[in-house]
Amino acid sequence: MDDLTTLRAELDEAEARLADVEFTPLPPVERDGRTLTVVLTRRFHKLARRARLWPSTALLVTLKNAGYGFDPVRARSVGGRDGIFLLDRTVDNPMTRKLYAKFLDRSDSGAAELAAYLEAPLASLQAVRLVSHHLRLLGVLHRGASADQLAIVDLDRRER
Repeated sequence: MDDLTTLRAELDEAEARLADVEFTPLPPVERDGRTLTVVLTRRFHKLARRARLWPSTALLVTLKNAGYGFDPVRARSVGGRDGIFLLDRTVDNPMTRKLYAKFLDRSDSGAAELAAYLEAPLASLQAVRLVSHHLRLLGVLHRGASADQLAIVDLDRRER
């Protein structure tokens, strides 16, 4: 069974769980001695369904790219690369507005509940984008001592 077929089955299981819970993890992946767990949120699931991306090939490929892990040495995207990259407030664009103004800075967005689920202070969550050729998934990253958690909360379909 190939990686995308396995990931599709994992998304089907996650979708069933999201009917009852706000957050659900996908199976963790290992890279360079670190564990990364992608957490899907009900909020993201609703947005992806509305955008007719759940469970498209573009979504599967983008989620598969989480397996590259987060590289703090290459934390900023220089364009053309797939992986997990930081977003910050110094750049004003639709992605940063979605993550900051519509999620992290809003008291009613579910950000505080997500931080509690991740067992992390809200202020320690880093805004990131998970990039593939066709899609960018927006989320927050919690870096632990040897494990990371990437929670997906929104998406961006604009061309690169």
